[in-house]
Amino acid sequence: MNASTPTTNAIPVRWLEPGSSRVPFWAYTDTALYQRELDRIFYGAHWCYVGLEVEIPQLGDFKLSHVGERQVVMVRDRVAPKDRATDHGIRVVENRCAHRGVRFCQNPQGNARSFVCPYHQWTYKLNGDLAGLPFKDGVKEGECINGGMPPGFDLKDHGLTKLRVAVLHGLVFATFSDETEALQDYLGPAVMPWIDRIFKGRQLTLLGYNRQRIPGNWKLMMENIKDPYHPGLLHTWFVTFGLWRADQKSRMVMDAHGRHAVMISRRNEGGQAAVTEGVTSFKANMTLHDDRLLDVVPEAWWKVADPSSPGSDITPTVTMITLFPSLIIQQQVNSLSTRHIVPRGQGEFDFVWTHFGFSDDTPEMTRRRLRQANLFGPAGFVSADDGEVIEFSQAGFQQWGGTGATLCELGGTGTEMTEHMVTETLIRSMYAYWKKVMAS
Repeated sequence: MNASTPTTNAIPVRWLEPGSSRVPFWAYTDTALYQRELDRIFYGAHWCYVGLEVEIPQLGDFKLSHVGERQVVMVRDRVAPKDRATDHGIRVVENRCAHRGVRFCQNPQGNARSFVCPYHQWTYKLNGDLAGLPFKDGVKEGECINGGMPPGFDLKDHGLTKLRVAVLHGLVFATFSDETEALQDYLGPAVMPWIDRIFKGRQLTLLGYNRQRIPGNWKLMMENIKDPYHPGLLHTWFVTFGLWRADQKSRMVMDAHGRHAVMISRRNEGGQAAVTEGVTSFKANMTLHDDRLLDVVPEAWWKVADPSSPGSDITPTVTMITLFPSLIIQQQVNSLSTRHIVPRGQGEFDFVWTHFGFSDDTPEMTRRRLRQANLFGPAGFVSADDGEVIEFSQAGFQQWGGTGATLCELGGTGTEMTEHMVTETLIRSMYAYWKKVMAS
């Protein structure tokens, strides 16, 4: 699809196939459609991830983040004693001066008593209110006052753009929209237990970051983590060492809208020959110089009441949570991280990994989490594969033009939840939701 392709006032008219199992290539390559995605999804009535509360522990601590392409500042503000029961103190403001649109904050993180625009020194409180500006009342020269803001100029009308903020178990989300539903309603009762399982009642500790820029459409990373078909085929590490194979006991969970999902699996210690025979990524003779990478220690919180079967428990070793549109929460054995998707145009996105642990971790567990984190990130023994195939996918879409479409029909064309990995249902459900949002 190109800029001259006819469109309705919603999604382009060329998506003629019913359902969501054949995604047109132009959904990944069209610039005008991408701008609509920013407006309808990232700047619309959706909660977007901006960071972890533990990243800004002290008053005045701030960190730059993004909602869509818009840079924002996550900052810890003062909270009156009477409000501490209801106010988390986390503010998110757009990094754009209300005067001339300058990005006033240049440091990726730090501590500040206020924010001052370097251009004309407009000064803002941590909550985004305008505190003052030079020469607001003009400059006195003799009996005259020269310049100044016009009569009726009120500081309170010229603060920074403030986003609504919600904090859940230390995860910080923000939205530009007043119409976005409450965060827990947005996530839904099917997904919430899996977020609670990792975070509820625990104090996080920050272990480090990775970041990369991937030359592909942002939706491709959401697809990748909603896709249980590929891990046992693409990733040598997963299939060879039994971390993820098609025969493992697994479950696909999604919210009522199909936008969020959880892939849940339990590690095998070998698996069936049928799932490795003929799989070229399986390397039977592959060994490790340092087998501590596979030093997996079960944790008490892994065991959880099965939300779909009251009275029974399950103990997953892997949960991959996709929260549309911008967050992936990874638990892969002992490795934990958030992954933030930041779109950079229709054919590129930044991918920011924040690795974390818990405050009651032993030093040995912290080292274990860090060691296993080598499986992930830009040069991770697993994740490097994903970045590469996303680049290959985008290149294939672009070379074909506006008439091709992906085929996403493993397990049928429906969007139901399943108890196995041989399915693409989570991808189909996401695009069914995407079509509704883009057509509204």
